[in-house]
Amino acid sequence: MTFDEQPFVSIVTPLYNTEKYVGECIQSVLAQTYGNWEYVIVNNFSNDKSLEIVQQYSQKDKRIRIHNNAKFLNQFENWNHALRQISEKSKYCKIVHADDWLFSECIARMVEVAETKPSIGIVGAYRLDEDKINLSGLPNNKMLFSGRDICRKTLLGDLYVFGSPSSLLLRSDLIRNRSKFYSESSIHADKEVCFEILKNADFGFVHQVLTYTRRHNDSVTSINRNLNTHKLGKIKIFKKYGAIFLNDKEYEVRLNKMIDNYHRFLARSIFEIKNKKFWDYHRQGLKDIGIQISPLKLIIGFLKETLDFKKSVKRIQAAINLRRSEQ
Repeated sequence: MTFDEQPFVSIVTPLYNTEKYVGECIQSVLAQTYGNWEYVIVNNFSNDKSLEIVQQYSQKDKRIRIHNNAKFLNQFENWNHALRQISEKSKYCKIVHADDWLFSECIARMVEVAETKPSIGIVGAYRLDEDKINLSGLPNNKMLFSGRDICRKTLLGDLYVFGSPSSLLLRSDLIRNRSKFYSESSIHADKEVCFEILKNADFGFVHQVLTYTRRHNDSVTSINRNLNTHKLGKIKIFKKYGAIFLNDKEYEVRLNKMIDNYHRFLARSIFEIKNKKFWDYHRQGLKDIGIQISPLKLIIGFLKETLDFKKSVKRIQAAINLRRSEQ
């Protein structure tokens, strides 16, 4: 597409205390092969040098627009507030978090796929997640998929292509049609909104690595990893959307398997000596969705983990003995 043919894209970065990374993020936007865009950076009361760095770039490129919040907002409030700043004329929106970045063809390739069919609401691609490439699993000879089929396979555990907000391109009118794009009461709101959109929209995919996700120790992602919110979050999302995308038998079988696996995860956590905050989080989280910890399932999980632990010790000992015999 020539510049005049390119749909206008709003690129959005919610910003809070990421002075170590935001320069690299901005440079990746400026390096895009796609030309018709604005870049909205929403500063959420950063108290490091983040705003100063952003201002230096905005003085050199007028496509960068800075919005300073009137008050500090929590994570999802700020994400929603940032999305309200996009241009009314934008057809697509590309979120890129301040500690992530985009490969140079990201927007061009994603928009190219989005433009193939008006029913596409979300476009994804492979991503570099620290040092691993993921969000794979779709047939590489297709770029258009039924949104409901994507959700169904995701709920059944056969697929995961949503990633983080930085991994996706969104159709702007889907953002404008929701008063709050992300639920502000769920720490997994970025995943939940994909299920909401794909009830009535299709999913496009670019078979190319187009985004980079950074996972550092002080990020929300790392905090979630320490509590392992992902395990409980998957069950919460399944309980909320399973009946929409699955038949009754699929729902029952999959939920029972998830609960069994969750009890084994809890049993494994006993070996890992998790703290009180961890156990309180999971106990309350299960209670909130109407599931109680089963002592029997926990015992079974503990026995399985004990057996696996003993097997692991034997394998390690065997490897040590083999090494000694070779010396």
